[in-house]
Amino acid sequence: MIFSINNPLPRSKNSRTESKILSMVEETKTYRYNESRAKGVDKKGHPQKFQLSGRTVHNPNTTAYVQVLGTGMDTHDTLPSILLFFDKQRFIFNAGEGLQRFCAEHKIKLSKIDHICLSRVCSETAGGLPGLLLTLAGMGNGLSVNIWGPPSLELLINAMKSFIPHGSVVNAKEIGLTTCSSSAALLDTSNSAEPFVVVENELVKISAILLLPSSLEGAGKKPSDISVIYVCELHEILGKFDKEKADALGLKERKKYGLLQKGECVKSDCLDIMVHPSDVMDPPIPGPVVFIVDCPTNSHAKELLSIQTLNGYYPDFVGNSPKSSKAVNCIIHLTPPPVINSPNYEKWMKKFPTVQHIMAGHSMKHVEIPILKSSTRMAARLNYLCPQFFPVPAVGSFQQHNDAAQGSITSSEVLISQLCESTSAENLMKFTLRPHNHLGLDKSNVPSLMAPSEVIDELLSENPEIVDAAQLVSQFWSEPGEMEDTSITDDTTISEKPLLDGNTVPSFLQNIRRDDLEIVLLGTGSSQPSKYRNVSSIYINLFSKGSLLLDCGEGTLAQLKRRYGMEGAENAVRNLRCIWISHIHADHHAGIARILALRRDLLKGVPHERLLVIGPMQLELFLDAYQRLEDLDMQFLDCRSTMDTSWNALECDAESKSESCLQGCSKRMKLSMPVENDSLLRSLRNVLWGAGLEGLISFPVVHCPEAFGVVLKAAERTNAVGEIIQGWKIVYSGDTRPCSEVIEASHGATVLIHEATFEDCMVDEAVEKNHSTTKEAIEVGDSAGAYRVILTHFSQRYPKIPALDEISMKKTCIAFDLMSVNIADLPMLPKILPYLKLLFRTDIAS
Repeated sequence: MIFSINNPLPRSKNSRTESKILSMVEETKTYRYNESRAKGVDKKGHPQKFQLSGRTVHNPNTTAYVQVLGTGMDTHDTLPSILLFFDKQRFIFNAGEGLQRFCAEHKIKLSKIDHICLSRVCSETAGGLPGLLLTLAGMGNGLSVNIWGPPSLELLINAMKSFIPHGSVVNAKEIGLTTCSSSAALLDTSNSAEPFVVVENELVKISAILLLPSSLEGAGKKPSDISVIYVCELHEILGKFDKEKADALGLKERKKYGLLQKGECVKSDCLDIMVHPSDVMDPPIPGPVVFIVDCPTNSHAKELLSIQTLNGYYPDFVGNSPKSSKAVNCIIHLTPPPVINSPNYEKWMKKFPTVQHIMAGHSMKHVEIPILKSSTRMAARLNYLCPQFFPVPAVGSFQQHNDAAQGSITSSEVLISQLCESTSAENLMKFTLRPHNHLGLDKSNVPSLMAPSEVIDELLSENPEIVDAAQLVSQFWSEPGEMEDTSITDDTTISEKPLLDGNTVPSFLQNIRRDDLEIVLLGTGSSQPSKYRNVSSIYINLFSKGSLLLDCGEGTLAQLKRRYGMEGAENAVRNLRCIWISHIHADHHAGIARILALRRDLLKGVPHERLLVIGPMQLELFLDAYQRLEDLDMQFLDCRSTMDTSWNALECDAESKSESCLQGCSKRMKLSMPVENDSLLRSLRNVLWGAGLEGLISFPVVHCPEAFGVVLKAAERTNAVGEIIQGWKIVYSGDTRPCSEVIEASHGATVLIHEATFEDCMVDEAVEKNHSTTKEAIEVGDSAGAYRVILTHFSQRYPKIPALDEISMKKTCIAFDLMSVNIADLPMLPKILPYLKLLFRTDIAS
């Protein structure tokens, strides 16, 4: 039987509750969304005007370096970014997921970025680009940057136009080809082609060389296979002017000094000779040269050896004189270890025996070092207080550092170091380019390790009361009659006896098992990632029955890896039943391509079904356009096709083909989008049944066009004496103002996960942006009679903990990133809130 939100559990007969419901229903009639914000135009209705980021450069002798921005170095979900820094200009190479959050952590100002250069166009290198562009669009009157990439860049830009203001992407330029009408055209490029000049100014010349996979493996090539090698050449600095030599050659007029320094010849004032610049100037200082190389496959490595335009940089190349060859100082390798160890790539590296090689591709050496120390420190504190709801992260926790040898290197790195001068990249490692006397590696900014004891000692020094608080919290799991098994483990070893006493908990928690359900809040912030909170994503862990994702903001994959570890996250992605997206705003879906691409790769060669993605129709436009770039192995179902009326129509069709039943359904069908492909809805029903779910029902909410919430309902079960026990019910509001649709859908919910973007004194801002305040979210849960309410989607103005007024929160808790709520622990959930306030009392006070 398909669960219907039109036939919820019996409503409360309490007149006060009913009047509150009617009051809120009446109030929703006046709610409206900010149309100008949704359309990317200003309040006057005109298109937003964007200012192209850029600064005038006068003095080439400026501070300059390349720096490894270690996004993905601990989770391997994306390639690191590389920053080319000058005092007046910045260049970013690759913008994988997590770049914004990384820059916020390490105080790198994204507003200073002038150019973004992609080595490839795929989810691994460009997953953070949509969020970054939207953040820049929100700065001042709107900032835009120059975007460079291989010919497949246009495919990504066209996909992003479905949710990103046009002004953010008008300065995107493809390298090499001017058109990308077909994959064949994209890949039909000779490796002997001249380099494409990306930028040339007083500071630097950046050239791009396309790298294509071997023509012997042409079958199956796709646009995302095109890679780019970036060559960054700083201009030479003229040598110092020698006044003594100028005097000896009879120069008296000082204006001639300047002409000589500009490279012009002048006539001596005292002698009958011409004075050349080389007569009075020290030898020029050659400009440093840096390569950034992304060679993703062995097929690319084979072609790398045949690129003729690189011959001028090989010191031993026949035909190069010592003066004509350009000395390369540093090569940053974004190439994965298996390719680096291939004979072809090793042969290419040998051509640069004296160059400093920085190996920045994925390496297990630094997987144990968290790149986000702020959130890691907060996770450690939360774990000390309540390990049941805040387990130790499997990746990037301080507790792993004791097991890691700080100087350990892999066998492949040992082999490479024998071939040439190489080092494994570290987070924030620099290679200084200017001033010349500091040329070389600089590890002074590499973060130092912190022992777990230091974090806890720091906590206890600030707040000694936490010791007693942690002991009191632990007693919640050992109170008689509430819980027989106090251990929290990741395995599914279950006690034969029920974990909860049916006399003290609601009926739907009778005979509940720890492997029935776990809710993991992967991201609990709004708008954009911050130091302490990632953007929206909720992982519904059904253990042996699979899992679901509700929203999938940027960095979702990294958060899964932090929670479950590398292998555990891959299993989670592999076992996904479906992904549900609430609306088109990027903080709710920008991580979906990375998740889908990983699942595609994990299941390659294994019989499987394409993953169902349920979302608003604008999301389908993005995914359809993106799949021209790389196949995501998915099928799309509009949220409107999963509304209650659509399920009812499908149920009627299944139960009977009689005219009376069809007539009964037709009226309800007018309220939602017709089911154009009911086979997908049937497929979803089968997927849900296989996961032990009775229904997944989308419902409209008040935020922006095509914004939805969702209901998940578990199937009924039977207890030990044969009694029918109703299944649990989870409701997720998405982004919304409090509205009757959420209240109706949440009646009798086991858990309502509701957004609470703003504090209670910011009601006007909440109305303007169609969000909810803390108090409003709690009132929705009270009105609906939800058993537990979890507040999430907090504004980034509240970095650690949201502002909490003195309001009743007897069944409410606030969410933190990686918080894991097992259904068996729901009775204890509100009890920890006072202790969370104690943990963050300094932040609340400030």
